[in-house]
Amino acid sequence: METLAPLVLLAPLAGFLVNALFGRLLSRPVVGWIGAGSVGLAFVFAILILAQTLGGQRLDQTYFTWWQSGDFNVPFNLYVDRLSTLMILVITGVGFLIHVYSIGYMAEDPGYSRFFAYMNLFVLSMLLLVLAGNLVWLIVGWAGVGLSSYLLIGFWFERTSAVLAARKAFIMNTIGDVGMVFAAFLIFLNLRVLDYQGLFSRVHQLPKGGTVITAICLLLLLGAVAKSAQLPLHTWLPDAMEGPTPVSALIHAATMVTAGVYLVARMHLLYDWAPTAAATVAVVGGVTAFFAATIGTAQIDIKRILAYSTMSQIGYMFLAVGLGAYTAGMFHFMTHAFFKALLFLAAGNVIHAFHDDQDIRHMGNLRAGLPITFWTFLLGTLSISGFPLFAGFFSKDEIIRAALSAPGTEFWLGVLALITAGLTAYYMFRLFFIAFGWEWLARDDRHLHEARPIQTIPLVILAAGAVVGGYVPMASFLAPVFGHGVEVGTGAFIGLAALSVLVALVGFALAYTLHARRPELAVAWRTRLGPIHTLVEHKYYIDELYDRVFVRPGFALGRLLNTIVEPRVIDGAVNAVASFFLVEAREFRLIQTGRVRSYALVTLGGAVGIIVIIIWSLGYLPWKVGA
Repeated sequence: METLAPLVLLAPLAGFLVNALFGRLLSRPVVGWIGAGSVGLAFVFAILILAQTLGGQRLDQTYFTWWQSGDFNVPFNLYVDRLSTLMILVITGVGFLIHVYSIGYMAEDPGYSRFFAYMNLFVLSMLLLVLAGNLVWLIVGWAGVGLSSYLLIGFWFERTSAVLAARKAFIMNTIGDVGMVFAAFLIFLNLRVLDYQGLFSRVHQLPKGGTVITAICLLLLLGAVAKSAQLPLHTWLPDAMEGPTPVSALIHAATMVTAGVYLVARMHLLYDWAPTAAATVAVVGGVTAFFAATIGTAQIDIKRILAYSTMSQIGYMFLAVGLGAYTAGMFHFMTHAFFKALLFLAAGNVIHAFHDDQDIRHMGNLRAGLPITFWTFLLGTLSISGFPLFAGFFSKDEIIRAALSAPGTEFWLGVLALITAGLTAYYMFRLFFIAFGWEWLARDDRHLHEARPIQTIPLVILAAGAVVGGYVPMASFLAPVFGHGVEVGTGAFIGLAALSVLVALVGFALAYTLHARRPELAVAWRTRLGPIHTLVEHKYYIDELYDRVFVRPGFALGRLLNTIVEPRVIDGAVNAVASFFLVEAREFRLIQTGRVRSYALVTLGGAVGIIVIIIWSLGYLPWKVGA
């Protein structure tokens, strides 16, 4: 394992360097398979690590010391347990399928080699984030993920919208990065450690629920909220759809937005010691899940619907880890990676078929032209909606059950999660019925064609994961990390499962009635709801609020600094000092006559002055003699 762990990092690093430095000199097939192959090789190493962790092995290995000053020591150490093993398996496995899909999807793009270099950098940064054994390298990987997302969201930089979206994502994530840095500072200031083992062994030196540990966990939460697009730092995620569709799949399914969930799960001993911060995580997750689901019900852009779906599903994960159901949260992370990558890649095939049109109202009746995409998207929709025997049913049901079984006010978060499950089924089947169509036997004269096998084979594999991924024994696999959860009685288990299925069926029935059987009812209800529909359709005007509260005042401050403070105050002060010395220089320049007699006279005067000062200091001046 000591050798395998760094190899997981070195494989995508090699792919990044080759494509970044020599990609333009290589043929497109070579570039594509170097990019995909490097991630596939990392997946092979991850499987070998899995075999060793199943045998009970763990790793906390220091490879070299990066910085040392006094008691401040930053080693490059990798930390591998079953949690990080799960993460690297999903990152490299799903990431490999997305890279393979990209070979076909990006085949005609002029920035082909640049795209794969960025994608490899993205995977490398995420792997460093989850394998790091101390907070410093965690933050390095954290920042690398932010940089990679900026590069990929703005990949088509000739589009103004893409540039603005990339900038927005970078700024939002930087806010979270500041929280991460301050959290690491507080940890070192109070515990004098930065590595995980030292941190976990010393955290009990801080008072439970005290100000310091609560502040540390809330600062870590700030970083998690920004990276995982939770309220209130969520507005960058829908705009991130400006990047190529494989980028959206990688960000939403296997990498970036799940980093916040991993962070809270990795620091679970800290959150167990800070109940107020843990409750805050749960509230943020539950509210975000419901908030994003409501917005998804009114969107018409296929990728934006999936974006809000991601935001909602990550909210479920935050709810779980905030309640202490860490295994349930990570279980949903794994199943979500399968069905969300599947949904995005299938949406990419549809977008290509409609020549980059993403409006679901312009689609429909896709079964005949895109049969593989049609059926795999349906499987992904069933899974995310929580229908029985699909992967999403098992993982989401665990979260809802944990929330409804929680004591006190946390029970209401479970009710909110249950309502969100119904909304999820509604907006996903609304998307399916409108974009993919209910015209099972209608004639189609558009001559739509299915994507190439290199784009459909990854869909089939991901669809298999979306179906059977829920049968992975996650509780026993992660027990060495989180311990065994609280068991729920058989009766309660069946009852809560039946309740969540019933809610999902209600969402499905509503979507079927309004968007397949009687579409005119949808128009009537949209008109009847009026202001409420407008509010949801415009995403509760959060972007407009931020624009008025932060963006416009920021631009106004910039104009003030640029037009008044900079030229009149700063430049004015500097120019005034320069003008003063210019005036003084003109005065002193009169002394420079160029005449030797004048210089000799000045020298004589100076010498006489010095002699007088010396005599004065010795007390020999005539008027002091008689004293």
